[in-house]
Amino acid sequence: MRHRTTETGGQPEFFSTEVLEARRFYLDTSGRPSQPVTVVCGGCEHCRPGYRIDRSDFPFHSIEFVARGEGTLTLAGQRHSLIPGRVFSYGPGVPHVITTDEDIPLVKYFVDFKGPGAEKILHRYGPSPGTALQVASPEAILRIFDDLIGNGQTDSRYSPQLCATILQYLIVKIAETAATQEAHTTAAFSTYQTCRDFIRKNCLAIRSLDQIAGQCRIDVAYLCRLFRRFDDQSPYQYLLRLKMTAAAQRLQVPDARIKEIAYELGFRDAFHFSRAFKKVFGMSPDAFRKLR
Repeated sequence: MRHRTTETGGQPEFFSTEVLEARRFYLDTSGRPSQPVTVVCGGCEHCRPGYRIDRSDFPFHSIEFVARGEGTLTLAGQRHSLIPGRVFSYGPGVPHVITTDEDIPLVKYFVDFKGPGAEKILHRYGPSPGTALQVASPEAILRIFDDLIGNGQTDSRYSPQLCATILQYLIVKIAETAATQEAHTTAAFSTYQTCRDFIRKNCLAIRSLDQIAGQCRIDVAYLCRLFRRFDDQSPYQYLLRLKMTAAAQRLQVPDARIKEIAYELGFRDAFHFSRAFKKVFGMSPDAFRKLR
């Protein structure tokens, strides 16, 4: 029998409650014969700004994948940065601490699994328990995770078998698209990091992609190619999300005028600012202010 989970009950205790929204599934595998690899649960979580996981142990093997946002990871005593495209693994006996950036919260996928072949397949293809790596094609990994969740949430007696098959495909695909540590030091990845850091530090003053490209000494087309290769969003989407996060903070200040906020963030009028804000947060600045 499969157990569908909700945010109000019926979910495993190790599911975090520090999330804004989540798509999860939990498969009851207690009565099934032992398989080399069996999926227990999985999902996608949009983390709250205060999200923090601190565990010294975990009953299953787990793979997590960062789709959006930023954060930090301490895995078996080693510290890693969490950025889009980061994949990491932990399991029994592997302590781990996961925290999100307050301003750019994590959106991450996960799958937990068990079985006598679980550790073997991780050591063969990676990521081995207690390690983290970067994938060169985040979009491909995201699509596989979405397929995994869709099959896990389907009322079908084939769901466990399908999820186990998709998991093995996911692990091999991660191995195929993994960017090794050497790739992180290549000129392309270094340039991507420089562009991303420039956008993050100067998002309020940036008015166009031409400005970003000019400061980073590349052209706009190459800037967009870098984000397609190493990120799951365009440089404009990343910039817009940062601007709207700053706008949301300013809207909480009493008597702050929407027109002035729009001008400060580089929008030519309040109408275009409101459209952009709604695109990111799903509501108008006025509605957001009343909600807060």
